Amino acid sequence: MSQSPSAPLTLESALRELDRHPQAAEIDLLACDLNGILRGKRIPREALGKIFSDGLKMPRSVLCLDIWGHDAHDNGLVWESGDGDGSCKPCGEGLVPVPWSPRPRLQLLTMMQNLDGTPFSCDPRQALAGIVKRFHALGLTPVVASELEFYLMAGDSAGGGQPRPPAAPKSGYALDAPRVYALDELDEFDVVLTAIRDACAAQNLPSEAISVENGRGQFEVNLLHVADPLIAGDHAVMLRRLVRGVARAHDLHGTFMAKPYGDSAGSGLHVHCSLLDKDGRNVFDDGGDAGTDLLRHAIAGMIETMPEAMLMLAPNLNSYRRLLPGQHAPVAASWAYENRTSALRIPASGPKARRFEHRVAGADANPYLVLAAILAGALHGIETKANPPAPVAGNGYADGAAALPLPTTFETAVEAFEQGKILRKYFGEAFMRAFGAVKRQEMEELRRRVTDVEYQTYLGFL
Repeated sequence: MSQSPSAPLTLESALRELDRHPQAAEIDLLACDLNGILRGKRIPREALGKIFSDGLKMPRSVLCLDIWGHDAHDNGLVWESGDGDGSCKPCGEGLVPVPWSPRPRLQLLTMMQNLDGTPFSCDPRQALAGIVKRFHALGLTPVVASELEFYLMAGDSAGGGQPRPPAAPKSGYALDAPRVYALDELDEFDVVLTAIRDACAAQNLPSEAISVENGRGQFEVNLLHVADPLIAGDHAVMLRRLVRGVARAHDLHGTFMAKPYGDSAGSGLHVHCSLLDKDGRNVFDDGGDAGTDLLRHAIAGMIETMPEAMLMLAPNLNSYRRLLPGQHAPVAASWAYENRTSALRIPASGPKARRFEHRVAGADANPYLVLAAILAGALHGIETKANPPAPVAGNGYADGAAALPLPTTFETAVEAFEQGKILRKYFGEAFMRAFGAVKRQEMEELRRRVTDVEYQTYLGFL
């Protein structure tokens, strides 16, 4: 298992790791913003000690920019507070190499705090840390694993603004049909996929299976479970950077966009979670297949909070193109045993591995906020001893009586988040205001933009 957040990194351990990489002249300092975009600075290796003592100073508003990098003017951090600095301190599992860099380089995750040393609540990792702390106060430790889907595309896809599948690297055939779980396609892309696997090993990311998914050039990486949601979030954030970096090094483009092709499968971020007590026992395990009352309380809480949490699970306009009936992505808050048409699935497993799988989030979502939203919902259900509706059977997309409808547009998700009452108790007013402002600004800007398809559809006829 990975280290606990109660055992912070030390300068001594970081210097020992630095000594193992004498050729690395620079270190990338990374801080994750609300959109899941990594921001930071590149420093010479000689400056590492200062980062541990003083932190990396950046405006707090840097973690609350909109998707384009503009100030979110209503977030309360720019004009009202004078756009003051925060201090980003090292966190996570420490220095790791950047294998895709042509020049030897290291990277280090950081987490922002206020200058007085208190947590900066709008840092998404700090938001997750606050939820995890509440579990620890109950004597519970969440154990988390994630599965991330992504697309590999032709290398010029991002620059041209149009996604285009790459040709199969070895035989050159066009990727024109789903090849889910096809080993031949793994063989075709083995050079880049092996580089992804090797980079995961170099960065201590516990990757397990890599598989071909339903889309053209779509793959999935499974990350093994860890008994620390913060470290699990770090792994997912680092994996997204890793995939994009390795893809660029192989003249490809890697994307975690939720729905890059309208006629192909979307990319999800599925989360598996169980809970351990102080003695290391899984509190969802009742010795049978049903699971404990505590499991059902957690499920009830996640269902109740899912509508207002939707903006954290599906944070962009494009996210909602994935959330359509029959597209293997949930459109209602439901649960079931061993049924992938439900939002919350209880996988078939031995009792000791009893857990839930949360299947709503897109791969475009901020992993820290996905975990925070899921765990806040579970905690709400446990604290209130809530009871869920009956589990769905058969086609969960058609079983509307057993499910709570979810926002299926960007606009309704923004409204549900801003009007929500439950999550506000777990995330605090500052976070709710900042994240809501970021997403509302994005929504309003996109409302003003006329799309190509509107011109193609209407301009010649109206």
